[in-house]
Amino acid sequence: MATVESVLSGLADDRATGTLRLGKAGTFYLTGGRVTYAESAAAPRLEDLLTAGRRVSAHAVRQARQSAGEERRGGELLVAQGVLTRGELEFCVLSAVLDAVYFLFDATGHRPRFRPGDQHWLGPQWYFDVTGLLRECRRRRTQLDQAWPSAELDTLPVVPVGRVPCQRVVLTSLQWEVLVGADSAATPGDLARKLGRPAYSVLLAVRQLAAAGLIRTSAAGPGEPEALPRRTKGGTDDVRSLAAVATEPPGPSAPLPPTTGDPTDVNLLIRLRNALEALS
Repeated sequence: MATVESVLSGLADDRATGTLRLGKAGTFYLTGGRVTYAESAAAPRLEDLLTAGRRVSAHAVRQARQSAGEERRGGELLVAQGVLTRGELEFCVLSAVLDAVYFLFDATGHRPRFRPGDQHWLGPQWYFDVTGLLRECRRRRTQLDQAWPSAELDTLPVVPVGRVPCQRVVLTSLQWEVLVGADSAATPGDLARKLGRPAYSVLLAVRQLAAAGLIRTSAAGPGEPEALPRRTKGGTDDVRSLAAVATEPPGPSAPLPPTTGDPTDVNLLIRLRNALEALS
């Protein structure tokens, strides 16, 4: 069976426009051989991210989707209605696509099927080269492995420990949301949908929390004590930060640069997204 990477590369060479469907795993949307959108069953949809913070109503998104056509795509309608700025829409699409693609490239057991001509209701907002997406996926896998070198927690319920193994802990906002939202039954994917957060970002937060000893891992059962994290240099129990978890409070957000569909701009936005990911 041909790999997703090889099929996408072939479609890129042919400058194809349409959808590459991987069964129930999800779909790639292509325009002129470049990926313009992607959806994965393992990640929240763009609609979920748009409405999670109540910045955009579900009604406005539904109306734009139903009204979208060849003459005017749904993304243009959302901007024209004033519910989103162009920059907000582009940045949300960037986040949703990178999130979905990470899981789609790992999808197995699905025969890729291409349907020419199909387009997403939003219309093209970004144009991603296949090689750039593969490079970003490799970076994300490396980042996950550096936080916690095992995928065992990626599909298991997130279970916070009963006792924090230090006097103080510094968490990012997302790590706090994960701990508060964890009910010992929801997996990282469930939490991503519940919180309206990208699934990859939640995965990373879960692995960081595991490395800091703040959630249970398979190494410790429900009745067993959790392993304590290493002491910080200086030997005090009044721990200000935990290696993989704590970060300094983020500084002022940098304004988004003006953007186009040029690959250079896409790479710039990916780097900006990575920086914001690290802060959140």
